[in-house]
Amino acid sequence: MNIKTAAKAGTMESNDIYIMVQPKDDGGIIIDLESIVMDQFGKQIRQVIEQTLMELEIKNIHMIAKDRGALDYTIKARVETAVKRGM
Repeated sequence: MNIKTAAKAGTMESNDIYIMVQPKDDGGIIIDLESIVMDQFGKQIRQVIEQTLMELEIKNIHMIAKDRGALDYTIKARVETAVKRGM
């Protein structure tokens, strides 16, 4: 599946994550990640995002993620919402 239009989900509030997705014709998945807990949890956040995209069968996407300390289930929900809004 591919994204057809830009979409977003989440907020910049504490314990949330802001996700913006943009269509990309080819070249795979690009994730621009910023987080207040990047040193401690950056690898885990990226892994949750990538796993969610695989489950949704997304092959080409440009995603901007700005994390404010979100838990895994929040990250997954925001990614799913943004992707489905973009379809």
